[in-house]
Amino acid sequence: MENMQLAQRIRAFRKLKGLTQQELAVRTGISLAVLGAIERGNRRAEEQILIKISEALNITLQELKKNN
Repeated sequence: MENMQLAQRIRAFRKLKGLTQQELAVRTGISLAVLGAIERGNRRAEEQILIKISEALNITLQELKKNN
């Protein structure tokens, strides 16, 4: 369940910033397939990946993980 909440937050922040999955994948250096799996909640994101995502979205890691 925690994966799903985090996945929804990543997707919501990405859309709020006006980015496609492809654009976020390029900014983070994460493959599109991995990013898609994380956003669907099918894959657990390691801390290092979450740091890259939060930096690319220009938010803090705490904002991204809030309520998790």
